[in-house]
Amino acid sequence: MNRNRTAHPRLRQLKAALPFLVPSLTGLSVFVLIPFGDTVRRSFCNAMGNRWVGLTNYRQVVANSAFQLAAKNTAKFLCICLPLLLGLSLAMALMVRAQNARGGVFRGTFLLPMAVPVSAIVLLWKVLFSDRGLVNGALAALGGEPISFLSTNAAFWVLVATYLWKNAGYDMILWLAGLDNISKDLYEAAAADGAGPLQQFRYITLPELRPMTGVVGLLSLINSFKVFREAYLVAGNYPHESMYLLQHLFNNWFLDLDMGRLTAAACLMVLVLLAVIALGRRYWRLDEG
Repeated sequence: MNRNRTAHPRLRQLKAALPFLVPSLTGLSVFVLIPFGDTVRRSFCNAMGNRWVGLTNYRQVVANSAFQLAAKNTAKFLCICLPLLLGLSLAMALMVRAQNARGGVFRGTFLLPMAVPVSAIVLLWKVLFSDRGLVNGALAALGGEPISFLSTNAAFWVLVATYLWKNAGYDMILWLAGLDNISKDLYEAAAADGAGPLQQFRYITLPELRPMTGVVGLLSLINSFKVFREAYLVAGNYPHESMYLLQHLFNNWFLDLDMGRLTAAACLMVLVLLAVIALGRRYWRLDEG
């Protein structure tokens, strides 16, 4: 009887919510789920999508040297950039919060890179890092040897610096929102017990920021794929191999209409991301327990 009584209100709530959910579910199905299902189907078919080829596309993708290079560079980029961005933006948030009244000025300054158009960033790249750019001019004035930033392994670190500069302010705002949700009573009680700033940061700030960490990390991961715009506009379809990312590979295969390998690589990428998210959630729950 109790189950029936609790089930009926839930059914009524579902029926009441269903008319409001139908438009969103319809759009999600038409523009996301059905195209993704067709992508999975095409990954097992030939380029025209009319003949079943099994795992041939997946074997070709895994054995492809361009895919191996792009996957290695993308993994390297994410493993370096995400921890650096999270740590740097959190330090900026703590610094802005410590400034109190003057924090608004720093907040606006750190957010300025978000307002810079991609075309302006590309122009800045060329002015600073071209063979006759300002950086090489400064190195020559100091007696150093010029560096070809965009045609050597230094191109990767230029890409990393651009990503950090572009996204640090956005993540800082997210961290500030998380810091504002921490009760000041916790800090006052810890100070009364003799805890110093480092102890308060370790035992209060970091644990209380755990829910925000997942949000900031996910948004930073999404924004990391947008760095392709700068790399593409500066170096084109085939940049230096140090910054040849999966986005370049997908773009080139799309231009070649190589739909078999393109869809197979996309499915592999989705599987890897789902596995990483699942492992992260599992670790998160074990750590909380």
